[in-house]
Amino acid sequence: MSIKIGILGYGNLGKGVECAVKQNNDMELTAVFTRRASETVNILTPNVPVYNISQLENMQGEIDVLILCGGSATDLPEQTPKYARLFNVVDSFDTHANIPKHFDNVDKMAKAGGNVGIISVGWDPGMFSLNRLYASAILPQGSNYTFWGKGVSQGHSDAIRRVEGVQDGKQYTVPVNEALQAVRSGSNPQLTTRQKHIRECFVVAKENADKAQIESDIKNMPNYFADYNTTVHFISQEELNEKHSGIPHGGFVIRSGKTGWNAENKHVIEYNIKLDSNPEFTACVIAAYARAAYRLSQEGQKGCKTVFDIAPAYLCQQTGEQLRSSML
Repeated sequence: MSIKIGILGYGNLGKGVECAVKQNNDMELTAVFTRRASETVNILTPNVPVYNISQLENMQGEIDVLILCGGSATDLPEQTPKYARLFNVVDSFDTHANIPKHFDNVDKMAKAGGNVGIISVGWDPGMFSLNRLYASAILPQGSNYTFWGKGVSQGHSDAIRRVEGVQDGKQYTVPVNEALQAVRSGSNPQLTTRQKHIRECFVVAKENADKAQIESDIKNMPNYFADYNTTVHFISQEELNEKHSGIPHGGFVIRSGKTGWNAENKHVIEYNIKLDSNPEFTACVIAAYARAAYRLSQEGQKGCKTVFDIAPAYLCQQTGEQLRSSML
């Protein structure tokens, strides 16, 4: 029997989830829900209906897992607890500082509805979180380092586009190679924010805009660019469309630690990813955890979970016997 998946939100992530469902033969897409007029949304999967979000609450019993594809700033803090009372849910909430509060809100509502909610699923938080945990448990004496990029930061790109005089723009987060190599050496360097990453901006200015002012406004923007070495390149809209239309990303999680009676031996654990499409990869991680949500629910579990709480076997289509014989 296929796991019946519902998608709420049909932007880049929602489209990625649709593609991921197609690649998992134990899943089927049941419906897509949108805040837009449903007749204006054309999806890729044939014969699957698109509904307005107002119809979602009437779909209990028809969806095994609802995947929430909204934004972390305003959508998910409201939507995930609300719908966790009605469905098993998975989201990609990625505001790290607010995860504990979000967990508590979802946990309360999921338990009230007898459902499973899995939050903060993706690659960071998500796969990177798991690798930080595993490496810290294995090498208790050491330090964790996380580098993001090279890749497009969608939040920082949006911040650029909000600057007065900017028509369009993309921002890339780029690890500083010297810092990366220092960490890989096992020397446990103490690195500041500025030493770890640079911000590279490609900006299309509006006609007659003050480019010097735009550059200053970007470089001095608190919480986004002020703490980093930032480069601003002014280019045409045509060049932006031609060379910067994708959404690639990636990064590294590194644990540098020591073992031995006198901590005389150094060890480095590294996990890295390189992504052509950030939302499509995130969607694939979410699909695996949707399978876990379904299985946990079938076992009678309820409440909120994170990637830390779920055994790896729950993510896979294979049985435990198959996993032990093929991957262990």
